Amino acid sequence: MLDVALIPGLPLAGFVILALVGSRLPRRAVAIIGVGSVGLSAAWALLFGAALIASHDVHQSQTLWTWMALPHFEAAIGLSLDRLSLVMVWVVTGVGFLTHLYSIAFMADDEDYARFFAYMNLFVGSMLVLVLADDLLLLYLGWEGVGLCSYLLIAFWYRDPKNVRAAVKAFLVTRIGDAAMAVGLFLLAAYTGTLRIDDLMLRLPHTFPAGAPVVVAAAALLLAGAVGKSAQLPLQVWLPDAMAGPTPVSALIHAATMVTAGVYLIARMQLVFNMAPAVMAVVAWIGLATLLLAGLSALAQRDLKRILAYSTISQLGYMFLALGVGAWTAAIFHLVTHAFFKALLFLCAGVVIKSLHDEHDIAAMGGLRRHMPLVFGAFTVGAASLAGLPLVTAGFYSKDAILQAAWASGPHAAWLWAVALVGALVTSVYAFRALFVVFLGETRREPARVSSLAMSVPLVVLAALALLAGFVQTPSQLGGISVFGGFVGPAVGGQVGQGGGGPGWLLLVASGASLLGLLIAWVLYVRRPATFARLADAPAWVALRQFALEGFGFDRLYDTMIVQPFVYLTRANVGDFVDWLYVCLAEVARLLHGLMSRAQTGRVRWYAAGIALGALLMLGLVVLR
Repeated sequence: MLDVALIPGLPLAGFVILALVGSRLPRRAVAIIGVGSVGLSAAWALLFGAALIASHDVHQSQTLWTWMALPHFEAAIGLSLDRLSLVMVWVVTGVGFLTHLYSIAFMADDEDYARFFAYMNLFVGSMLVLVLADDLLLLYLGWEGVGLCSYLLIAFWYRDPKNVRAAVKAFLVTRIGDAAMAVGLFLLAAYTGTLRIDDLMLRLPHTFPAGAPVVVAAAALLLAGAVGKSAQLPLQVWLPDAMAGPTPVSALIHAATMVTAGVYLIARMQLVFNMAPAVMAVVAWIGLATLLLAGLSALAQRDLKRILAYSTISQLGYMFLALGVGAWTAAIFHLVTHAFFKALLFLCAGVVIKSLHDEHDIAAMGGLRRHMPLVFGAFTVGAASLAGLPLVTAGFYSKDAILQAAWASGPHAAWLWAVALVGALVTSVYAFRALFVVFLGETRREPARVSSLAMSVPLVVLAALALLAGFVQTPSQLGGISVFGGFVGPAVGGQVGQGGGGPGWLLLVASGASLLGLLIAWVLYVRRPATFARLADAPAWVALRQFALEGFGFDRLYDTMIVQPFVYLTRANVGDFVDWLYVCLAEVARLLHGLMSRAQTGRVRWYAAGIALGALLMLGLVVLR
């Protein structure tokens, strides 16, 4: 029988080997183990999935051992592969493998080569545990695993205090959601007697009616966990600072792991959220607010990686919007296409930044099209897919499915659709702004040659996926193909969002928003950049741009309301009785050390007499006993 455990087991085995002996291995061996373990996992997942699809039974479970067995509660270490988790596994291992392959060249000169690949293997392995867990307790273990790995990788270059601060910030902010999620799991376990996902889905409707306070509370607590991990309002502040890590880390966090965990959690627990309509509405409005605010923040950024970071927050907002209106398939479809084009954009950004000697400011770039045509072509594909360029990009089809679902969602549908459409326009503007400023115009700095086969192959593969992946799910006006919806739908209930059942003008308006954004970016940044620069220097625009640049003041708000009061209390509390107790313990230890050190005289006869006396005392104790 094919073994589900091999899928996460191979990357985790790679982590163990590299953690134990990686520093003593040559770099070639480190690369083979680090990349090969994820590549084998991807190949195994592909073969496993193909075998399950061929057998017409896309479900495989495997219990490894019992974790705990109590009179009224049991938790097992068990893995389950169904249609939803299979899609997630393919995305995680596929994008993870390409990112690892890219890292061979990108991290070639780093002194901590083995440590980097060890952390990356653990990251992929933890995410696979999360999506394959058949029990929420094991899912939570994978959930915390990706949180730990994000901390380790964001602070990978730990000698820079700024990187450590960014990692600590990510760890603490996501802990807020994680703590709430843990309480939600306790609540479900207490009232249903199980955390096994299949059993929970069976018991919950027979235990509580829809809208029951316990179900609403559990859904709200799970939502808090998802908001923290997927960087949605109001816990989105950690993700832009996570750019402190190496670029392959950014690609992995933003595309295939970590931030998609929240979307997966809500989709996996869709029955709980369906039974809490009020929480579902909150999911939709959180997603809507996030996609708009993050998109506007991306417009104001000049750091290339921070532009992409805010775009990730915005695109995750689209996924939350889809989840909130019950468009489960559309949300997962956009998760998949986003993984391809966002990984592509980050990897292209890594080549650009590395070739310009760690330059991140797009204002210092320009004219790179002539120097790196492959990266220019790949970035163009990624930006077009992010912007949802009509007909030819995967992002167009997945984003259109969400817009169509928002239009058909019932109360407040027009508002949801209209704001999401404005977000699509903003997305197109900032996506093509980055493309035009970085690659067109005059060359401001001569780039060094850094591209290699290991970096080029992932770009080509991801560019192909960013173009072609959308054709597995098209709206009715463009053929009505529903391969993706037909496959994933049964795992998530097959609700709204199977792809384009609305009026044809919705498709035209969505296409027009993308094209209008392209036109605006072309006029502002290519045709008349000087005119736009003069307008942008107006005091009102400067203040507004600065506000958006700072993420609409959320960091300042949290610093004022939480961080500074906490720091003040800790400083005011210096020297209290607790500190005095530990100071006393330290002084006692220092005194004893001084007394014991006097026995170190350097006289051998004194030492021999001490040993003899000690032996006599031990013999005396034995005799007296």
